[in-house]
Formats: sequence, structure tokens, C-alpha cells
Amino acid sequence: MAPMSIRRAERDLNRFRQIVRGKIKKDLRKYMSHGEMIGRQGKRYVSIPLPQIDLPQFRYGAKEGGGVGQGDGDVGDPIASGDGEQGMGEAGSEPGSHVLEVDITLEELAQILGEELQLPNIEPKGKKNIISQKDRYSSIRRTGPDSLRHFKRTYREALRRQISAGDYNPDDPVIVPIHEDMRYRSWKETLMPESNAVIIYMMDVSGSMGSEQKELVRITAFWIETWLRSQYKEIDMRYIVHDAAAKEVDQETFYHIREGGGTKISSAYKLCNRLIDERYPAAEWNIYPFHFSDGDNWGGGDTRECIDLLRKELLPKVNLFCYGQVRSLYGSGRFAHDLEEYLGNEDDLVISEIADRDDIYDSIKDFLGKGK
Repeated sequence: MAPMSIRRAERDLNRFRQIVRGKIKKDLRKYMSHGEMIGRQGKRYVSIPLPQIDLPQFRYGAKEGGGVGQGDGDVGDPIASGDGEQGMGEAGSEPGSHVLEVDITLEELAQILGEELQLPNIEPKGKKNIISQKDRYSSIRRTGPDSLRHFKRTYREALRRQISAGDYNPDDPVIVPIHEDMRYRSWKETLMPESNAVIIYMMDVSGSMGSEQKELVRITAFWIETWLRSQYKEIDMRYIVHDAAAKEVDQETFYHIREGGGTKISSAYKLCNRLIDERYPAAEWNIYPFHFSDGDNWGGGDTRECIDLLRKELLPKVNLFCYGQVRSLYGSGRFAHDLEEYLGNEDDLVISEIADRDDIYDSIKDFLGKGK
């Protein structure tokens, strides 16, 4: 392909990406409430469904193909409808629409999320002795995309060539770069120390938590993980479910387990605290526990025990502890009010209520808006 055609194709591709990016940002609240695209998530890509309308266009047929302008008739004769049957039924009022699925990287999706919700970049605490690769644009090369063209270096090469060839006129200093003068920024991989992070998801799976509540948790967790993965090189994921007792499970079980019985939230907080003490020392890890429940907790002082665990054990160790309360027909919703009453002034605790899918957008901003 000719260089001009390649550059034109790159411009068209970049323009298409900007259109897609703008569409996603415009409708981000809608996309955040849908769980369908999460099911199509690949290793590094996620499919975004974008409605589109096909634009009309003229198409030229073959010369011998017949068509308008052939057959009997004089200039000025009106064109009548054909002899075929007339269409039946009423005319529609809406344009025909189609759905185009566009694959977008999780990194770019996280960037759009951060821009639209104005999320601050996280300042990690605790350094782990791992090394990550980071690209730095610190060198120059002769080939590259137009977006990385180095204007000053290109101008200098063109000036040097014209002076060497005797084509430079100081009285009329016109510098015209040619293909051989073009210089582009290039990158080198540098090794940098990086922080580790762990996300500990906890979910109430008692009888009052139904499938819709678990779907709210699943969608919210997807966006949380998408953002945090853009902030850290490595992230561990741990999953805890609880009713009256807590246990650690894998991801598949976490989102599909069906339990019954009552609720004892302190059992999950105790297991979370034990995981941190045994595996994730606060001096080396950035720790993010997220707890989701309908707010219905067992009596007998368990809520007070949860508050003591948070104040004395968990909050001093974590970057941020987030509690998301989903609305249930059977849940009392009392736990969020108790946390707000006793720990509402704690800077490392975020409480957000997720009544339905439309609340996911605001809850993500609540959880991640502090930059911790």
C-alpha cells in the first residue's frame, strides 16, 4: 500500500476510534448499567454495542442492466408507480437501526471511565518488590506514525540537507521537508518498581439476596476491577461469601452460589481480616475490601461487633473499605445507617446505596472518587 494510502487509513481509523470513544462517553451511564457486554469480555477486550443508522448512498449498476431512463416515454412524463401490489400496513416513523459491536481494550475503557467520572489517579501506599515495564518516549527514529512525528527534528534534518546541497537561501528561508527528513519519537522500555494491590470482594448470600441483587454486584464489581487494574500492575482477587457463616470461594461460585438462612456480617469481616494478616501485610500491599449486602444483619450485637472490627482492625490496614448496599424486598437496609452513624467520619470508609442499575454510575464515583 502506498504511504499516502496508509496515512489516510490511519487517519480514518483514528477518527473512527474518536467517534466510538465519544459515543461511549456520552452513554457511559447506560453502558454501566448493562451486564450483557461483561459476558462478552475477553482477556483484554470487551465488546460495546453501538446503535447505528446506515446512510443512503448511490450505487452504479452495469450499462446493460436496465433501469431508470430506459423504455418508452417522453421527456417530462411523470413517473408513475409500478403495477405491482401496494405495500400493506402503516408506514413506520422511526429509522431502521442496526447494532455494531466494537471491541475496545479494557485499558481504554478504564481511561474513558476515569475521564467521564473525573476519577483521580490512585497514590499507592506500600511498595512491593516487583518490577514492571514502562514505555518512555526518549529516542528518535526514521519511521513511525504521523501522530509521533517530531517537528523540530524533522525541520533540522530538512535544513541540514538543504544547506549541504546548496539549496538554502538565507534571503528566502523556505524549508520543505521530504520523506527522508521525517523523524519520529520512539520509546524505550524501562524497568520500574511497582505496587501490588488486592481486591477482597465480600457478598451476602443469605435468603434475602436474590438474583437481581447479585447482578447489581456483578456489574459494579466489573467497573471497580476495570479501574483498579488500570492503576496497578498486579492485582490479586479474593472472594468471600457469607450468610450466618463466611467462606472463601472462587469467582464463578461467588456470582452463582445460592444459599439461605440468616445473616451474620461479622463472619465475613473476621475472615477478611484473617486473609490480610496471613497473606497481605499492609506495609507491602494496597488493600481494597468491598462488601455488598442488602443491609439486613442478625441481631444479638453483631452490628456492633462489625463496627469494632472495622475501627480497630480493618480500617487501619486498608486503602479503602467500601460498603455497597443493594435494595431487596426482604432486607431491612439498616446496616448502612448504622455504619453512617458510628463510622461516618472515617475517611477510609465509603458507604453507597445501589437501589437499581441506574445507581451503579454514582456508586462507582463514590467508591473510586477519593483516589486512595
